[in-house]
Amino acid sequence: MGAGKLRLMRIEIVRGDITRVSADAIVNAANESLAGGGGVDGAIHLAAGPKLAQAGRKLVPCEVGDAKATPAFDLSPQIKWVIHTVGPRWSGGGANEAEQLASCYRRSLEVAGELGASTIAFPTISTGIFGYPLDQACEIAITALRAIPTDVETVLLMAFDDRNFEALSRALES
Repeated sequence: MGAGKLRLMRIEIVRGDITRVSADAIVNAANESLAGGGGVDGAIHLAAGPKLAQAGRKLVPCEVGDAKATPAFDLSPQIKWVIHTVGPRWSGGGANEAEQLASCYRRSLEVAGELGASTIAFPTISTGIFGYPLDQACEIAITALRAIPTDVETVLLMAFDDRNFEALSRALES
């Protein structure tokens, strides 16, 4: 972190499309191959173009809980980087899923800081096809983000629908 100064990071909830947000970096809820998939991962790959998968292939493997960055390619000019993180698949909560999910947020924020990003946007990691319970995932996200010292100024938590928006809002207020 720069010159011993710790800024107070702002966390905001934004309803919308993560591929169109105004942020320096966006987080991709990726799979281990970083080659694209469904949900948020597929939407980001579609918007960024085929160079994103090519860049991702050079970084594999990306383990569960880790994060790696690529350029944003054809995404909005405001977005400079895509930070790929691999969330845990929900298997009932007894397989260290909470720590793995928290690690996704920590590592992504660390990578954003290393890149010099002042704004980063996150989806709700692992809550789609990976099946993590939404309310639990949102609480883990907020707790992890609040615990990390960073030079990143603003975290945008992206909600693509009312259900995600409400779950993120509840977690942020608690």
